[in-house]
This record gives sequence, C-alpha cells and structure tokens, in this order.
Amino acid sequence: MWIYFTLLAAFMQAWRNAFQSRLSQDINVIGVTLARFLWAGPLVLAYLGALYLWQDAPLMTLNLQFTMYVVGAALMQIAATALMVTLFKLNNFAVGAGLAKSEAMVAAILGTIFFGTSLTMFGWIGVVIGAFAILLMSAKQGIRGLSLKTLLIGLACGTCFALTSLWVREASLTLQLPVLHRAAWVLLAVISLQTVLLLGYLGIKDRHTISALLAQPKLTFLTSMTSCIGSIGWFSAMALQAVPYVKTLGQIEVFFTMLVAFFWLKQSVKIKDALGLLLIAIAAIMIMWV
Repeated sequence: MWIYFTLLAAFMQAWRNAFQSRLSQDINVIGVTLARFLWAGPLVLAYLGALYLWQDAPLMTLNLQFTMYVVGAALMQIAATALMVTLFKLNNFAVGAGLAKSEAMVAAILGTIFFGTSLTMFGWIGVVIGAFAILLMSAKQGIRGLSLKTLLIGLACGTCFALTSLWVREASLTLQLPVLHRAAWVLLAVISLQTVLLLGYLGIKDRHTISALLAQPKLTFLTSMTSCIGSIGWFSAMALQAVPYVKTLGQIEVFFTMLVAFFWLKQSVKIKDALGLLLIAIAAIMIMWV
C-alpha cells in the first residue's frame, strides 16, 4: 500500500507545483504557500470523517510526544519553504532545487542515527542513485555551477524537509489507531497549525494577500486540493514505511513533472534528463524490491 500512496502523492505534488506556479504570477510567495493549506484543513476533516464511517476506531488522544512532533514538523516545513524561496532568488536555482531534493539521503542518514531506521545495503544503493539522479538533472551548468552558498542552503532545505517527514512518521507512531486514521490525524494537526500561523502572519502584516487569494477561488482551491491529496498520500505512506524508502520512490515526481512540461509546455527532453529519469526508475525499482 505504501507504494500506491507514494505514487499518488508524487503525481498530485507535480500538479500542485503547476498550480502554484500559475498562482505565483499574481501572488507573493507567502500567499502561494498559504494556498497549499487554506482549503486543505476542511478537505482532510472530510477525509477523516469518511475513514471513521468506513472503519470505526477510537478518537485521537493528545499526548506530549505527539504534540512535540507535530509542532516540529509544521515549523520545519515552513522553514523548508522559506529556504526554497531563497533558492528561487539565486542564479544557481536549478542546482539548489536539486540539492533540496536531497531529502531522501538526509532522511536516510538522520533516520538511521536518531530514529532507529534500518535500511538494507540494496536500499542504501537505491537512495544514493536517486540522489545522484536528481543532482544530475538539476545541475544545468554542471558541477562548476555549484556555489558553496547554494550547496549549504540546498542541503539545509533538504534537511528541513527530511526532519518534517521523520517527525510526521514519529507522530503517527505515537497514536494507537489504525494506520490510515493515524496519518489523517497527524495531517489534520500539522495543516491546522500551519494555516493558523500563516493566516495570523498575513492578517497582521499583509491582509491584501489574503484578499488576492480569495479573488482567485478556483486556482486557490485546486492548489489546496492537490496539496491535500498529495499530503494524504505522503503521510499514509510514511505511516506504513520508513521515510527514506518513501522519499526515494517519491522522486518519481520528477517524471510526472516532466510529462506536464512536455505535453503542456512543449519542452523537449534533454539526453541528460532522460539519463536522470532512467536512474530514478532504477532507484525506484530497487526501493520497491526491498
């Protein structure tokens, strides 16, 4: 099941990025970030209700560990987004964006050291191949285009995303509920906290951005919907399987993104990109066989 959830998440995230790209033409970065969560909370609540209709289970009971992991995951995801914004402003953005996807490698290292994650040698090879493939596809000017500043920011971004994923999994493991119910409760808690924080910030600093989002209800809703479905996929997959496996297979998102670019934007696929996709496919197969 974790494979299906991961593929769903990667597919929806590719579409979410497309909608966010369109939305960013008229709305600032914080507003576009808020669009990910604005309608996601009610959607997750509806999904959670459907789960309880499908399978009866106890309600969630708050505990200190769950609260700490949720707060940490929510803040780390916001920090990761802020670092991604910084990467957008750098000339070496393509390389930096690829380094931000070092999340799978960082999650494997941190998970092994601090969270008791166990990967086989075959799994480690798959993680390394996936990370190399992302860097290959992102380094438009070769390794010489990689500055120390971009390297550090990109790795910091990947680390924040990795911590988000690891803490999401740990939060779900603290709940004595069926797997899908656990994932849904964690997602609802994380999204609710992020929505409150971003709405509070914009309410104080920039109310115009909130109005701008409400002026584009269709695009804002599509961004929230695809983000919500993608997050359901990610959180459910990470409740079922170790984060490094999920995130390495999740790099298949690059393939979905390139399909959108090829068929919608009519962009050609370079040989280097084709090689990167082949490596991602190899890494994905190795991970699925573990």
